[in-house]
Amino acid sequence: MDTNTIIIYIACICFLFLFGRIFILPIKSILKLVLNSCIGALMIYLINLVGGIFNFHIGLNYITAIFTGILGVPGVILLVILKLVLGG
Repeated sequence: MDTNTIIIYIACICFLFLFGRIFILPIKSILKLVLNSCIGALMIYLINLVGGIFNFHIGLNYITAIFTGILGVPGVILLVILKLVLGG
């Protein structure tokens, strides 16, 4: 191998590290959103399971999943409060 090939390899490795640092933060944010959405969906399912006894139901759809994904557990509590206040 000549020196030009070695320099190209080193430059490619540096660019990979640079792009890795640039794109790792959005990936972490997306993974956190997905994890919060899954936890929120599980909590809504459990609320619906227990609330079925008292005729209480919160719809599990994309809107509520995104809402709980962004806000987490407080989002689920807010959905319960909204359901109780609006009574829909």
